Amino acid sequence: MLEPDIVKDHEIDHLIKDIYESYGYDFSLYSRASFKRRINRLCMLDRFTSYAELRYQVLNDSEYFKHFIEEITVNVTEMFRDPFFFKALREKVLPQLGTFPLIRIWVAGCSTGEEAYSIAILLREAGLYHKSLIYGTDINPSVLETARAGVFPLHQMKTYSENYMLSGGKNDFSDYYTANYDSAKFDKRLQEKLILSTHNLVSDSSFNSFQLIICRNVLIYFEKELQERVFQLFDASLENFGYLGLGAKETLRFSNLNRTYQQIEDQKIWKKADYKLTHGNEN
Repeated sequence: MLEPDIVKDHEIDHLIKDIYESYGYDFSLYSRASFKRRINRLCMLDRFTSYAELRYQVLNDSEYFKHFIEEITVNVTEMFRDPFFFKALREKVLPQLGTFPLIRIWVAGCSTGEEAYSIAILLREAGLYHKSLIYGTDINPSVLETARAGVFPLHQMKTYSENYMLSGGKNDFSDYYTANYDSAKFDKRLQEKLILSTHNLVSDSSFNSFQLIICRNVLIYFEKELQERVFQLFDASLENFGYLGLGAKETLRFSNLNRTYQQIEDQKIWKKADYKLTHGNEN
């Protein structure tokens, strides 16, 4: 099936410029092919027959713009996704983080919160939750409302439970939620150390110092220049000997940061070296 082509390449450029000038959202370094594909999909969903119709709604209806952001930003996630990534966190990373008096973790691009809840469960099971803070951020305020509610479709629990077991979970996963008709509401105690807020990786700055940053399956939608900018943001936010976790198709290998980070075995987790050790005495 051919993809729709309602909005052309040059119109995408104009739309990106208009959105930035009107709302401050900068999509200029997002993967152009991916962005165009999602724009045209949105036109089909909302039955726009021309670029002019879409542009008018985006620029003149703030409620529609919220809907636009929800559709354009990718929100595909699940609990304990890529279970062996979480197994490596459980076995290799959390024992090291346990030596800190306070553990600060940033789940960037957290979407509806499944990964943040997964991290909370890992910390609970490692006996570290009481001295941890988890910051979950996303550009899209609507998905954060879902994360705050902690309510997810019940039919997804089978997959989440299987992922949890593969990640090294030893408990009954159903202990962490209460089933109610077709929904699963997660234990409120998993939210006690969870702070959710909007943050734009493209334009916002560092807001704290962390021992672990997780940003998975977000950077694949960015051009290389923007990826590098986000890596620099993470580096500025990460303490020496802290850890950075990325998605299955993401890597630090070709980044300017590669020489100051060490990959943990074959997982998408990198440990930051001491800046002084890697750069020497530059005075």
